[in-house]
Amino acid sequence: MRSFAGRDILSLKEFERHEFEHVFGIADRLEPIARERRNTDLLAHKILVTAFYQPSTRTRLAHEAAMIRLGGHVTGFSDAKMTRAGDFYQESIKDTVHMLEYYGDVLVMRHFEQGAPHEAARWASIPIINAGDGWGEHPTQVLTDLYTVQSEMGSVDGKTFVCIGDHRMRTMHSIGYALSQFDAEMVILAPEDMSPTKDFLAELDEKGTNWRIVDHIDDVIADADVLYMEPVVQPDYTASRQEKEDEYSLTPDNYQITREVMKKAKSDSIILHSLPRMDELLPEVDNTRHARYWQEAANGVVMRMALLALVLGAVE
Repeated sequence: MRSFAGRDILSLKEFERHEFEHVFGIADRLEPIARERRNTDLLAHKILVTAFYQPSTRTRLAHEAAMIRLGGHVTGFSDAKMTRAGDFYQESIKDTVHMLEYYGDVLVMRHFEQGAPHEAARWASIPIINAGDGWGEHPTQVLTDLYTVQSEMGSVDGKTFVCIGDHRMRTMHSIGYALSQFDAEMVILAPEDMSPTKDFLAELDEKGTNWRIVDHIDDVIADADVLYMEPVVQPDYTASRQEKEDEYSLTPDNYQITREVMKKAKSDSIILHSLPRMDELLPEVDNTRHARYWQEAANGVVMRMALLALVLGAVE
């Protein structure tokens, strides 16, 4: 297996099954540290640099918490407008990365432009981790999600993932690529204007992902092992920031999960949502046996611990 030491984590397109399994195994080893809320010195003397050109709560803070749990340090920015990259100068990614690589040992980037972390990796001498790039991918989130499924259900194999919401989303792209490495099914449920593109579906076919499209939640709720959710009411992910308007549309019933909908589901099915949510996932579902999005968020720290330890060569 190709070593993770010094490696960029940019996409799940080329991840192979044994690499998923290896990352999950490292996460299992490190999970007690996060669960017991203690710190170690595994990454002492290492510095994580965060470069977030888009708003983030879970992804940025999970990476930072992971680094601190492993004894490392954190610097960086959470708002590009407060830097020369986002003010009058609009400093290029190349120049910004050339500077940031001297400030730390690994760089985590979220950007509104698809491919920006890949561009950063061209110029950086340190590992680059993609924390979401426009409509592109979100590899660390989907690694977290699949790790959650394995932890909660024993295996990703044999599971039907009903993926509900906007299929232009970066998480939907990454989950589609990732499921090609497992004996699992991807069921697509999306509004027509948010359906996956023909090019993306052709990629899934080429990679061997088992997928199908359904028109209504009632067509598939009884088959679902994992309800994998994203909003259909959301901001433009190609913009650096978008404020909420006074009026906005509500989620149609077909893309909304409620207690009533879950009455038709398997008793052991689980709901994942990378959050934040609008009205597609109602709070009334939070205290049901199906909700796993809070555990998913907790696992976000564990997964980032595993990735940071791997790319910085602290574990093999």
